[in-house]
Amino acid sequence: MTRSMASMVDGQTIALSHTRDPAEIPFAEHGAEYVCESTGVFLTTEKVQGHLKTGAKKVIFSAPAKDDSHTIVMGVNQDTYDPSMECVSCASCTTNGLAPAVRVLNEKWGIKRGLMTTCHAMTASQPTVDGTSKKDWRGGRAGPGNISGDRAACAARITACSGVAAGA
Repeated sequence: MTRSMASMVDGQTIALSHTRDPAEIPFAEHGAEYVCESTGVFLTTEKVQGHLKTGAKKVIFSAPAKDDSHTIVMGVNQDTYDPSMECVSCASCTTNGLAPAVRVLNEKWGIKRGLMTTCHAMTASQPTVDGTSKKDWRGGRAGPGNISGDRAACAARITACSGVAAGA
């Protein structure tokens, strides 16, 4: 059962829900046709079926998809959107920052090799204190007190970078 409540902004009632299961949220009842999936949990077409079953018409991931769901970066490939798509990814913040510039540079002059570095805010995947990481030594460093470089998946998602760019 969904625990629901609402918030009021400028006289407009905004429905809130506290369930962990999107299939329990009555999107249709509240007129929510478009849902921005920002939990980072439901990042595949299969996992957003609960959103769609309860009335959402479209689901937009605010992160890279974990499957082959279509990825759209405005200013780069928005023309590839097909209205029949029920869910799309808006890629990562790094991809959104890099892809438009890469597109222009590649179209104008071509790109032979590329390397990018991103300074990212702390994320939920980083520990708050130093510890160990099964993946690599950088992953165990405390987020609040360390700036640790890491690979970025964005280069793989930018078609123009295919085979020429590495993220670091």
